[in-house]
Amino acid sequence: MSSDFVVQLGHCQLQLLKGDITSIAVDAIVNAANSQLMGGGGVDGAIHRAGGPEIMRELDEIRGRIGRCEPGNAVVTGAGRLPARYVLHAVGPRYRDGEHGERELLASCYSSCLTMAADLDVKTISFPSISTGIYGYPIEEAGEIAVRTVTTWLSEHTDSIRTVKLVQFSESDHEVYRRHAQRLRGGLASAAPR
Repeated sequence: MSSDFVVQLGHCQLQLLKGDITSIAVDAIVNAANSQLMGGGGVDGAIHRAGGPEIMRELDEIRGRIGRCEPGNAVVTGAGRLPARYVLHAVGPRYRDGEHGERELLASCYSSCLTMAADLDVKTISFPSISTGIYGYPIEEAGEIAVRTVTTWLSEHTDSIRTVKLVQFSESDHEVYRRHAQRLRGGLASAAPR
């Protein structure tokens, strides 16, 4: 699967892809997890099915130590049978009305995972669209938060992660992310020194 849209940020790249996140070879895959870290539907279920029972065994151990993972945070496990070394299980916010810190919590999911990945010496990482499924986050706002948070983080940490892949399963979600990345790329071009 090749990326059809790339934003170059120094030595780092933001790539947008449409497809199955479980089939993309990267150092780390981000999972849109629930607070109980119990697996579920959507991308969470797909990652657990593709990765196998080893991932849930590790999550059982983590749950035994910390109980639950609060929204905006993440935990790390091995990747089981996935084409990666790690899975970062990020817990996104449930969308209520946009007035309960949802924006900050969603941005924290992305930045926490990127910081965790850098600490693990990850060079390539893929993200699904976090909180836009059963958690009800509007895709338009979620896409803008994802693109902006990732590009800001990459521009501030140019010596660690080399490639971030934002992977959307549906064409309509992919188009939303593409639109936000195009706006951002246009802004970067107009801000470039002449």
